[in-house]
Amino acid sequence: MVQTVPVLLTISAGRSAVLETPADLGYLLHKHPDRVQSFAVYGGTAHVFYPEVSSDRCTAAMVLEVDPVALVRGRSGARDGFTLGQYINDRPYVASSLLAVAMAKVFRSALNGHGNGHEQLTESALDLTITLPVVPGAPDLVRRLFAPMGWDVTAAPLPLDPTVPEWGDAPLVSLTLAGSVRLADALNHLYVLLPVLDDGKHYWVGDDEVDKLVRAGSGWLEKHPDRDLVTHRYLAHQRRLKDAATLRLIELDDRPVEEALEDQEAAGARPLVRQRHDAVLDIARQLRPSTVADLGCGPGALLASLLELQGVVRVIGTDVSDSALARAATRLHVDRMTERQSERLSLMLSSLQYEDDRLAGIDLAILMEVVEHIDPTRLPAVVGNVFGSMRPRHVVVTTPNTEYNVRYPTLYDGGLRHPDHRFEWTRDELASWATAVAESHGYDLQLRPVGDVDPEVGSPTQMAVFSHHASSGEVS
Repeated sequence: MVQTVPVLLTISAGRSAVLETPADLGYLLHKHPDRVQSFAVYGGTAHVFYPEVSSDRCTAAMVLEVDPVALVRGRSGARDGFTLGQYINDRPYVASSLLAVAMAKVFRSALNGHGNGHEQLTESALDLTITLPVVPGAPDLVRRLFAPMGWDVTAAPLPLDPTVPEWGDAPLVSLTLAGSVRLADALNHLYVLLPVLDDGKHYWVGDDEVDKLVRAGSGWLEKHPDRDLVTHRYLAHQRRLKDAATLRLIELDDRPVEEALEDQEAAGARPLVRQRHDAVLDIARQLRPSTVADLGCGPGALLASLLELQGVVRVIGTDVSDSALARAATRLHVDRMTERQSERLSLMLSSLQYEDDRLAGIDLAILMEVVEHIDPTRLPAVVGNVFGSMRPRHVVVTTPNTEYNVRYPTLYDGGLRHPDHRFEWTRDELASWATAVAESHGYDLQLRPVGDVDPEVGSPTQMAVFSHHASSGEVS
């Protein structure tokens, strides 16, 4: 029969320009390499230790000891179809939703990207190798799920019984993932996709699973080619939950709008991400700027369209994340631009909280879905920098309308659309903030809806357009 070992996960990091000391992997996982630590988790115990720590390589391992009796203790009914099947199964040996739940408890800080003084490492891609000796699923499916995120996937089939080859392979593989990936991203890939491969969660799947999926899938799942399969399986084939998750993932999709959501558009839908981009571009066309800055540009979803605007001689994209700017450069094919083209585009590492002389005197500054990612206590510093020091002729701000959130199924009362949002404003709250900013810094203000307007709760996105009193070409 297939060799049975306790559920095992190993994560290895090698020396690189980013991780000069591989043992720093312990800081990122928040687990000391010199200790063996044990944690009580659902259905058993998880043990974390480091079988390899050297100047060239560090390996962290988590062994999950599953107690089949503990899994069903206190339950009523035979959920596996017959009582014996609840006690005799492959869960103690195969990576499954049990491992995902254990990871969420043991590596919670690493999953959430908390650096505790090592933020640069947290935000950097590391040379990682992840191994899971036994994973459910066919090799082709495993590769389909992991390869789109940049992993080099080795999914080796496991024979059902090596002594009886005619029985063929078991529905299991030995999985190795290798790639240059942020540790938090790698853990979130596993957290989502192991239950997808398992396709049989060990716990009840309710509305809160949508929040978990959107949080863990942010940044990659929204553009995964098998997004529908992932959401359908992760949410236990519940169509209502799958549809709710899809709506929220659409909000996170930062691909160029011409590439995003072709299936929805083919069906006649016009996704909000496209409506938001189009609304910003329409304002830019009316204002006819020669210099435009997309502040907090992320991976550059808007920059390509700004470069195509007539009369624009320079486009600037800024972000606080090196990795986001690198993705923007890749998306825009900066390495293949002509000298003339590259002179029109600048990608800058810059924080909205601090003055940056390179951004002074531009015609149009765009903060598209940015302010809600800023802590409220830091927002006044951003306002002072953008409207006071930078002082562009025009500023366009878009942000979610929290009143519209009631139209998103399974988004709980008070819940936010994105896991990184610090707040979301009502229409009155945006109007109050924007009016105070305009009056304090000498700007005229227009407020506009973005997206279909609901008579009760307004539009899903709201926009504020600021034009300096001395500027010409205000929005008509």
